[in-house]
Amino acid sequence: MKIQKARVIRAAGVTAVVLSAALWALVPAWGQSSARGTSNAGTGNAVLTKDIAVARVATAKYATNLARAQADGYKILTMEMPGMGFHFVNPSISGFDIRKPPILVYEHTGNNRWQLGALEWVFTSIPKTPPLPNATFGSFPAGCHYNDGTFVPEPSQGDCPTTAPGTGASFFFFHPKLFTMHFWVWYPNPAGLYSSTNPLVAPFDGG
Repeated sequence: MKIQKARVIRAAGVTAVVLSAALWALVPAWGQSSARGTSNAGTGNAVLTKDIAVARVATAKYATNLARAQADGYKILTMEMPGMGFHFVNPSISGFDIRKPPILVYEHTGNNRWQLGALEWVFTSIPKTPPLPNATFGSFPAGCHYNDGTFVPEPSQGDCPTTAPGTGASFFFFHPKLFTMHFWVWYPNPAGLYSSTNPLVAPFDGG
């Protein structure tokens, strides 16, 4: 059983890194939203396909190299979140730039092996004009972050414990409720390109 599980994990990692052109040709359809209508679907698909390519080229150096991302300023934001992964944030990045995501979501696929799954941006309110074609948004509660990846939901910074409960890690920062936009350009996601969670990363939950 352990051998079979290891094979599944290795196969999943390879699939994420070496995605076929045929598979990625389907990605624009994953990101479509009926609320936007279909009259401009062709144009939207073309733009989204280009955005995916640009994002992948810009972040390819991080695809299986967490150490490179950390050297470039990304640090642990949350420990593993089921259906998502480990979140790493670069505090020096703000605003929306398809080439510079402020958050990288990684899957821990094995002993010291990491696979980039999604890029992520956060907003204090849902943008009136989505920054990517047909983008959809999730949400994340207000809370306190600590330097070991601990997250404690609290309504205000004044309510944050001085150090992380249970670990004593130092305080990192507080944020109000945020709206999140995930962009699964490094791991296929049948739930949708912009879905907050991905059923295909379930084998890595608990990693």
